[in-house]
Formats: sequence, C-alpha cells, structure tokens
Amino acid sequence: MKTRRFFALFFCAVLMFLLAVPAYAADGDVGDWEIAAKAALLIDPDTEEILYARNIHERLYPASLTKIMTCLLVLESIDGGTLTRDTVLTASEAAINAVPADGSSVGIKPGEQLTVDELLYCIMLSSANEGCNMLAEAVSGSIESFVEKMNDKAAALGCEDTHFANTNGLPDSNHYTTAWDLYLITKEARKHPDFMPLVNTVHHEVPATNMAAARNLWSTNYLICSYRSSNYLYPGAEGIKTGSTSAAGYCLVSSATKSGRSVISVVLGAERVEMTGQDGKPYYVTESFSETIKLFDWGFDNFERQIIVTPDELVCEVGVTLSQEQNTVKVHPDREVERLMPKGLDLEKDLERTITTEESVEAPVERGQKLGEMTISYNGTVYATVDLLADEDVAASRLLVFRRDLIEFLHRPIVLISAAAVVVLILLIIILRAVSRSRSRRYGRSSYRGSSYRGRRR
Repeated sequence: MKTRRFFALFFCAVLMFLLAVPAYAADGDVGDWEIAAKAALLIDPDTEEILYARNIHERLYPASLTKIMTCLLVLESIDGGTLTRDTVLTASEAAINAVPADGSSVGIKPGEQLTVDELLYCIMLSSANEGCNMLAEAVSGSIESFVEKMNDKAAALGCEDTHFANTNGLPDSNHYTTAWDLYLITKEARKHPDFMPLVNTVHHEVPATNMAAARNLWSTNYLICSYRSSNYLYPGAEGIKTGSTSAAGYCLVSSATKSGRSVISVVLGAERVEMTGQDGKPYYVTESFSETIKLFDWGFDNFERQIIVTPDELVCEVGVTLSQEQNTVKVHPDREVERLMPKGLDLEKDLERTITTEESVEAPVERGQKLGEMTISYNGTVYATVDLLADEDVAASRLLVFRRDLIEFLHRPIVLISAAAVVVLILLIIILRAVSRSRSRRYGRSSYRGSSYRGRRR
C-alpha cells in the first residue's frame, strides 16, 4: 500500500513539473552581351526581376536625369498640400542666375510668372534648368534646402551611391548616382498618378505669361517624339527622362509596355557616334536611344511570365513522430509564384529546386503549419523562395507524448544529479548502519567478557 502511494505521488509530481515548464539588387552583371554605355539596367517593375545589368552600382554623372528626383519632390509637396498644380510662381533672380546660359532652358526671365503645372512640363519635356530652381524655392524656400531634401529622400529610398549638389544635373564633382539608384527613384516617382502622364507627353503648349508669348514644348525623348528625329520611335515606349553633358555622356531612363508587360531601362554614359550610310553620307547615332531599344527588344523577345510554383503542388513528405495515425505528412508551397523567365524553358526539367525540411517533426501537426522551405533557381539565379506547409492535420498520441515527456524529464541534468545524490545518500545510510551495527556487536561482547561482577552465593 505504501509502495503504491509512493509511485502515485511521484507521477503526480512529475506531471505538475512538466506542466509548469513553458512548452535578392544584383551586384554583378546580368546578360551575356554588352550594351554600349558605361552602365545599363533593364528590370521588370512588377516583379523587380533584373533582366540585364551592367555596372549598375558604379557612381556616374546623371545629367538631367536628376530632374526625376526634382519632379518627385514637387509631386509629393502637391500631395502634402504645400503646393497645388495651379500655384503661380514668380521667377527670382537667384533661380535664373544660378544656371549657365548655355544649359538647357526655356528662357524664363526674372519676374516671369508660371504655374507649378507649367513648370513641371518645362523641366520634364524641355529640361528647363531654371524651372527646377523655381520649383525648389517654392517647395523648400531655397535651392540649398531643396538639395538637402533631395539627398534625404535618396537616402530614404535606399540609394546608397547617390549625392545631389543641385536641382537639375549641371556638372559637379559632388553630384553623382548609379543606374540602380535611378531605378529606385523612378520606381517611387511612378507611384504618383500624375508622373507617367507628365513624362509621356510628346507636346505641350505653355500659355503666354506676363513676360513671354506661348511656348511649344516637345519631348527630348526620341523614343516617343519624332519632332527632332523619327529614327528611334519605339511602339509602347513611355517617357521618362533624357539627359546629356560632356561629363555624363548621353543618358536615358525610359519604360515600355507590350502585351501587358512593362520594363524600365536605365542607360548612363552612352555616346553619340558618327556612322556612314549606304549612300556614303555620314549620320549620327545617339546610343542612349539605340541601346535602350536593344534592351527593350531583349526584354520582350527573350522573357515571358510563367507560373513556376502552385499552392496545390505536393512537394515531398516529412516524417512525423509521436503519432499512431501516420508517420509522414505531405507539404505544399504556401502561394503561387509567377516570374519572368527565359523563353523556351522546360519548368520541370530546367528549374532547380532546393528543398529544406527537418527529417521529422513531432505531432501534433496542424494543416498549414510551416515545415520547411523550397528555393527555385535557374542557371544560378534564384527566382523564388516559398514556405512549405503541412497538407493535413496529424494528431498526437497521448501515450507517446507522455512517454517522450517522461524520458526527457528523467534525462534532465537536475534530475540525474538528484537521482545520483539520492543513490549516494542511500549508500551512505546503508554504510553508516552497517558500521553502527558492527560497533554495537563488537562493544557489546567485550563488555560482557570483561565483567567483574560476582553475585552473592546462596
């Protein structure tokens, strides 16, 4: 009876103790052919997959591509209520005199009044340097403060290799950016509903002002405008901004849409080269446009969107312990993944799948529980990483769980140490008792033999 009571108390203590314990921007070049420019980037803005990259983190002069950032900050000021598109601005002496006479301009004079909307067309279609300074003063109070805001915005967007020294891209050794950073700035600008309609405008007439007659503005982007040249028109092209200086070369950020797909390109440091026609006469090719066309053709002709993972696909089985129902559970991807892939791929044969799971998991397992990951890649490029989820519930066996918990409890260091201490204590008690009995027997016999008692005889 005492033994049963001891084990009952022992297991209750064990249970109470157990319940108390708390249960990729690409850095390298992409593409096996070369664009005639210092740096180039082609990217799918929907998936952010890089289709071509060359020197995309090299610091270069951006020329008037700077105006994308200027336009972005003005649009944000409009969104914030600081300005409206109808706000009338008056050109200051500082805004006009801060730009050289030989720079791109629409001839705005000190004291001339234009709306914010008209100035946006001036800077994005005709690259008006003085218009940038006027907008900068309206947003920040001074050109210098606005330039600080440009750099703060660039840092906030993750541009790690960008520094602006002015509002318009005029040559300055401390004014630089990269193809990748320009993409980040353009991506942010494209979020504003007024940006793409603005930069995709071919022609705009600025109404007469207090000091000038009406101005006709034509886009400097030959991909969408044939006013100066029809050699580069590209169906589906959409803006965005041109730029050129002797130090920067010919630069272009543009986008295009075809068959429901869009791409964005950045070309920096291209050249204008002299060529000889079939008639022997010389002509010039502005490679910022011709190389952008090559990028667009490359993106549309060699890639297509494909579903590479579906959530109903059973990928593999994972071992399950502590269950008497089953010893494995199937897993499936957590979502559908659509990516821009090279055309002609056999998705089952050509894609490499790297599956990472535990050899086994303990029940209970809940349907939808994450049990691993799967990475899908092709030719060294990772296209997706998805979680692998359990396809069904797996119940745990109470007996197996109790057995596991008891074994774990008994193997805890504190339990082993305590058990060892109890054993040592028991051994000590046994030894002490044995010694005590031995002494009692020995001293008892000695006293009896050595007695000098003599009783009275009767």
